[in-house]
Amino acid sequence: MSENNGKNTADWSLARETAHALGAPLVTIIGDGQLARMTQQAAIELGLSCRVLAGAPDSSAAQVTADVVLGDYALEEHVREVSRDSDAVTFDHEHVPNRFLDALIDEGVNVQPQPSALIHAQDKLVMRKKLRELGAPVPAFAAIESAEDIAGFFEAVGGQVCLKARRGGYDGKGVWFPATVDEARELVEKLLDKEIPLMAEKKVTLVRELSAMVARTPSGEVQAWPAVESLQEDGICVEAVAPAPNSTPEILAAAEQLSRDVATELGVTGVLAVELFETTDENGQPEIMVNELAMRPHNTGHWTQDGCTTSQFEQHVRAVLDRPLGSTEPTAPVVVMANVLGAAEDPAMPMHERMDAVWRRFPNAKIHMYGKDWRPRRKIGHVNMLGEDPARTREQARLAAKFLETAEWED
Repeated sequence: MSENNGKNTADWSLARETAHALGAPLVTIIGDGQLARMTQQAAIELGLSCRVLAGAPDSSAAQVTADVVLGDYALEEHVREVSRDSDAVTFDHEHVPNRFLDALIDEGVNVQPQPSALIHAQDKLVMRKKLRELGAPVPAFAAIESAEDIAGFFEAVGGQVCLKARRGGYDGKGVWFPATVDEARELVEKLLDKEIPLMAEKKVTLVRELSAMVARTPSGEVQAWPAVESLQEDGICVEAVAPAPNSTPEILAAAEQLSRDVATELGVTGVLAVELFETTDENGQPEIMVNELAMRPHNTGHWTQDGCTTSQFEQHVRAVLDRPLGSTEPTAPVVVMANVLGAAEDPAMPMHERMDAVWRRFPNAKIHMYGKDWRPRRKIGHVNMLGEDPARTREQARLAAKFLETAEWED
């Protein structure tokens, strides 16, 4: 494990000593992606010291963080070392083994969120069982440990099966939709041979996807943001619209209350994203079901950077330190976040020139880039657009994001 990130270790020791001498609390983030990068940016605005555990010196978060420890979150000694002297340890992903975190807590380290909550974001079957116990709306589901299990579930739900890896999986990965019982049996046998724990749930008649985000402190203060509509393409979030347009007040209130209840009942600290399915009941009325949980800042909360009094990144830092939470009041009637994804081919036009072109056409566009190399369909940035009309604001955000991807205007 290395701490130099291109500088010598003495530089990092000096940075730490200076920060502590100034009385700045130290927040350590295990993870080095764009979520850690943007959380670090929020932390320094609050006068905090931030450290990240990064897998590479050129990772998104390592590029902008003064205190970088190079290491592997799957190695306990690296997790223990990066947590040393921290006022709070938090994450930009859910993959750190809980036994490492339990050991840190036993040693007096302030880990937020704690493993007792994190398990519900790490294991989809554990999450489903707990939410059902709490009375939260979830699709029919079952543990899948054999081909016979999936055959029985396939019959029970009339072939409407969504098979999922219990752990891992994001942006459409780790999810399968077998069309026949034979296909389902073959798929399960193949995945179980690879020792991938599985569960299945009934496919819902999806109207759209929503996301309800909330933050909670260890002492129990809770603040929620307005629910948003999340648009997916090939399992990847490409857009979030706040507040969710064409929603009844009842659905928006139900989504917010559900996120508050889940955070409180599970003991979540920091930011929680409750990903939701909007469906219809037997009378054609809208209803919501929980899809997944994420206990960290989330893609569907990026709009809060420019469209809300307190961003999800600032709120997360305040929450894990048990500081008072900020207002979640939006600063515009409509806020649209559009992801910038790597195009099929990387345009010849440099990104800074593409950004200039977007700003010339849309001076109100707020562009956030992650310092990541191009790769097809990779999230490399996002655009936030504030406005008054949902359709117009959505169109502007989409045009800006697409130009950043392809260097071509689509209108």
